[in-house]
Amino acid sequence: MSRVALVGLGEVGRVFAEDLAASGPVVLVAWDVAFADPAGVASRNARELPVEAAASSTSAVRGADLVISAVTAARCEEAARDAAEGIDAGAWFFDLNSSSPGQKQRAAAVIEQAGGRYVEAALMSPIWPRRLGSPFLLGGPSAADFAGAAGTWGFSDVTVFSATVGQAAATKLCRSVIVKGLESLLMESLLAARAFGVEQEVLDSLSNILPPADWEAVATYFVSRSLQHGERRAEEMAEAAATVRDAGVDPVMSLAAVRRQEWAATRRDALVTEQGDVDLGATIDRIRGELP
Repeated sequence: MSRVALVGLGEVGRVFAEDLAASGPVVLVAWDVAFADPAGVASRNARELPVEAAASSTSAVRGADLVISAVTAARCEEAARDAAEGIDAGAWFFDLNSSSPGQKQRAAAVIEQAGGRYVEAALMSPIWPRRLGSPFLLGGPSAADFAGAAGTWGFSDVTVFSATVGQAAATKLCRSVIVKGLESLLMESLLAARAFGVEQEVLDSLSNILPPADWEAVATYFVSRSLQHGERRAEEMAEAAATVRDAGVDPVMSLAAVRRQEWAATRRDALVTEQGDVDLGATIDRIRGELP
């Protein structure tokens, strides 16, 4: 029976735990720094999922065939260093974090030096609804070997992108400049448009210059995700800014998105739902009601 260690048991870690448990006989062990908060999401996930909660990252990864690192973007390298103290020789280290190429390269060096097999992974879509069937770009010298075994763990859409660590991360984060930037733009535009009573006209006009879409649904999804996960998105955009800066470009837009995502994170309670669906207008009104 295989043993899988989950370093990070938030939203993505939960999906991995559920799908791995459903795929066949496996022992799941988890560690999250947020276990220190018994009322937090990670602790609740540990109670609800078929996982053994470890006392530390080192103990969680010891004896594991596969280690999945799904921590916040800023903790990528730190998580690898902690795991390296216990990782077995030959164990896979699947680094799913939305971190800069530089962080990924330093994490890879630590894991490889400890005898593990580092695989850079860039998730190129939301984890929902395809879950482990989501598209992953793989990078690093061990990427091709992992791709050959990926089906064993339930992965069905993996692409060996590069034998060099960092290129998959660069792809992910340069994409984030657009996606998280669009989230920030929609939030800011709708907050202003609502004040003038023209938010629907703004959304309807977008299909005149962009591919036709249900822009109200897109805006509802993006605004709700910023409110719910702004802190995590801000960290990712800080990594995107570092990536842009390392390319010799001033990260003006990326840093602006960091500020807007941080701002959104402080207004999570403004999210208004009606029978489980987000009410975009009411949510915008509540946020506006809290403005100076």
